[in-house]
Amino acid sequence: MYEPIRTKSVHRMTGRPEIPHRSRGEELDIQLAGHLAALLTVTDELGLDDAAEAIATQVARLRGTPPARHAGRTEADTAALHRRAHDLAGRALVVAASRADTAAAILAAGRMDAHAAALDAAAAL
Repeated sequence: MYEPIRTKSVHRMTGRPEIPHRSRGEELDIQLAGHLAALLTVTDELGLDDAAEAIATQVARLRGTPPARHAGRTEADTAALHRRAHDLAGRALVVAASRADTAAAILAAGRMDAHAAALDAAAAL
């Protein structure tokens, strides 16, 4: 026959303070910092020091600590790096806009413009 369950459900999640939860804003901060850190790596790879410093400042603001920096340059294709940086800046722009982070959005939009201009210049050669 049927025997009733005498223990609490393991599937109940509400009311458990030991499980940490992040707010939507915190999740967006983490996501934005990740996109900017990836953009920083590509920017360092391209050797764009001024832009890299601006990006590192934003990553440090979001994470609370300075980001790890790219150790050295490789022989990667410059056009491919600019395309990658343009894509990463676009992702950062979308997250910054949804988070209403004006400083990061302006930085990301500026980097998108710079990488698009570099790709146009390379295509004109």
